[in-house]
Amino acid sequence: MSSQQINLLYFGHLVEMLGRESEYLFLPLTVKDIQSLMKHLARRGEHWQTIFGNPPPSLKITINKQFAEVDTPIKSGDEIAFVAFSMA
Repeated sequence: MSSQQINLLYFGHLVEMLGRESEYLFLPLTVKDIQSLMKHLARRGEHWQTIFGNPPPSLKITINKQFAEVDTPIKSGDEIAFVAFSMA
């Protein structure tokens, strides 16, 4: 297995900024935690870089409906949600 599939959900201001509410994503196995996932997403450029390259303090993250930090590990099958109601 050379990739892992996760389900990403976006809430609040992120839906408007990113133009989507959710997506399934296949990630390389080198993406092992939230921080490396955010770096991976930031590579998409534009708003993705703004949000995930230097995340605002208001950005909240959950994995499988449990609050998570940037060093929280991720694995195939996880549901990861990013929530931001303010970009400050």
